[in-house]
Amino acid sequence: MCRTRTTAGLSSRAALPCLGSWAVSHTFEELVAKQRAADEAHTRVEQLRQNYGPPAQERWTGLQSETYETAWRAWRDLARDLQAALNEYASDEGRPRTEVEADVERAARPAGEDDGTGPREP
Repeated sequence: MCRTRTTAGLSSRAALPCLGSWAVSHTFEELVAKQRAADEAHTRVEQLRQNYGPPAQERWTGLQSETYETAWRAWRDLARDLQAALNEYASDEGRPRTEVEADVERAARPAGEDDGTGPREP
């Protein structure tokens, strides 16, 4: 929990560091951008795995292993940051986290992509 500053008996959550980080409020648009970045990073990891073959079956070169591990770490870090931002946003908005996550995923989907919630057009 962040420390609060008390001035003349009033408490405020001014921009005080919280254990080495800053308290940050996220907008819905920022969450959508984070979701898209995490989705793109995940797609990159899947592409590399498809191109290189399963690591247990194919012997990857050092460069392939390094490239894959870097992509995987990027995806992991982006996904972790997204989850933290979703938690904070849901808490700030007083909404269920699962509801916020579903809204963000829907908004981040490319236009025209079927979300599986409605009938398909022929």
